[in-house]
Amino acid sequence: MLSEHRARSNGDSDLWLMLARKPHFPIGPSLWVDSCNLVRETSFRQETTSNPPAIPPATCPLTSAMLSRQALRSLRAAAPQRTFAPSSVRSYAAAAATQDVKPPVAVYGLDGTYATALYTAAVKTSSLDPTARALNALSDLYTKDAKLATVLATPTLSEGDKSAIVAELQKSIGGAANDTVKNFLAALAENNRLALLKDVCDKFGELISASRGEVEMVVTSTQPLDNRTLNRLETAVAKSQYVGQGKKLKVTNEVNPDILGGLVVEIGDRTIDLSVSSKIAKMNKLLTDTL
Repeated sequence: MLSEHRARSNGDSDLWLMLARKPHFPIGPSLWVDSCNLVRETSFRQETTSNPPAIPPATCPLTSAMLSRQALRSLRAAAPQRTFAPSSVRSYAAAAATQDVKPPVAVYGLDGTYATALYTAAVKTSSLDPTARALNALSDLYTKDAKLATVLATPTLSEGDKSAIVAELQKSIGGAANDTVKNFLAALAENNRLALLKDVCDKFGELISASRGEVEMVVTSTQPLDNRTLNRLETAVAKSQYVGQGKKLKVTNEVNPDILGGLVVEIGDRTIDLSVSSKIAKMNKLLTDTL
């Protein structure tokens, strides 16, 4: 809620930039126009709710004093009412853009805002699966190039630098860079938020998993687990109360030597901490409280 409040009050905020002005980059209107439309449509609803459309006054050669009540009623009944079709409110003409898209789950933060906007644009352009593959490819670039995060976080990038970076990112993921992804990357660059790319990819992955009925399980260990161990964990957790009926588990193994041993299992928004470091911390707290 705090980030949303800032987005409304701070003239330099990213959300203001996305909604109030068109990017300088030569991008399509999918992302920023959808956001503009959201503001316009919300404003329209508030306006029409608080101020119902007034009935236009009747125009007649005769004066109002000469009109009978019955004639006045007839004129008012025949007067055209103010009606607004969705197409007249929205500023873009794409047929798919008239759909109402509700994300499967809510993701928060500025990265969540961009991820939700990207998800909405992908659904409206019927490019959800290609966009998901492109975001996975972009996320993989961070593993292949350790310097990528540092480059994208540089605060002194010129417009030319950002254009070159966007072009290189599109080139790196090849044919996966559809128009929706190109617009998304250009919007990040325009708003000086390229540093959020990895976080947006992660949040977008959450939206995709939720839309497919998947429950993500992250298993953290001190060293990589073999497939047999992961399969046993997946089978055990799939039968538990942590996974809803009809849901599919998506298992990911992460390595963190700091846990010293054991496992940390994260299922959705729940965490099962079976690590050695956690047990040591509990023992230390118990000894401290006792002494």
